[in-house]
Amino acid sequence: MRFVMFITLKGFFRDRLVHGLLISLVFFAAIPSLSNLSMRQVTELSITLSLSMISVLQLVLAVFLGGTSLWKDIERRYAFSLLALPFSRGRYLLGKFLAVALFTLGVAVVLGCVTCAVVTIAAASYPPDRPIVWWNLLLAIGMDACKYILLSSFAFLFATVSSSFFLPVLGTLAVFMVGSASQGALEYLGSSEAATMAPLFKRTVSYLYYLVPNFSAFDLKVNAIYGIPVSGRGMILTLLYFVAYLGAVISLAMLLFSRREMK
Repeated sequence: MRFVMFITLKGFFRDRLVHGLLISLVFFAAIPSLSNLSMRQVTELSITLSLSMISVLQLVLAVFLGGTSLWKDIERRYAFSLLALPFSRGRYLLGKFLAVALFTLGVAVVLGCVTCAVVTIAAASYPPDRPIVWWNLLLAIGMDACKYILLSSFAFLFATVSSSFFLPVLGTLAVFMVGSASQGALEYLGSSEAATMAPLFKRTVSYLYYLVPNFSAFDLKVNAIYGIPVSGRGMILTLLYFVAYLGAVISLAMLLFSRREMK
């Protein structure tokens, strides 16, 4: 499993997508200048832009690295040579996924360091009214990484049952959009404005809420921007939710991949 993980990680550094990610780091250099366009909230805007940039980059990584990592090996028949050895399919898939998860965490660490430098420069040019809570900023970046690792697990799940490039990519994007909107949809159904909706529709949306991942639980951007304290109990529950959901999705992916016919 470690062999598959290291080989996959090595391949990521030769991927054009990763090269594009490195080039995109140049855009972080423009954030302090763009933040100065806000006369009163320079630091807050720099944090907002940095976290938004991190989310976009990690979304691209989760969708395309997670969605194509397994598909490429099967399409190019690399997987067949490994699976011909006394090497279980489950360990092979787990090694591939751990490589994506470690790479996502590594990217989060690098982008976190860049963000801290950008926010420091912005705060030096225009001191903020409220102190920067660095712990909240790091927590926001870390929880964002957990969110996209969970999203990557869905990319692997779709890749185990598909011989096409499109299902893992489009399916992962669909899960991201539904999971990001699920909390807002549930809150809307509980409001007075949704009183006229059909009960069957409400029940269907409620079931979907518990079925799809709730990505809004990982969003700590507001806490990082405005220095709002983060609930320790809420963090523990979110991490337990992450581990349980991730374990369930990867276990299902391993089960489906072990039963897949490969030609």
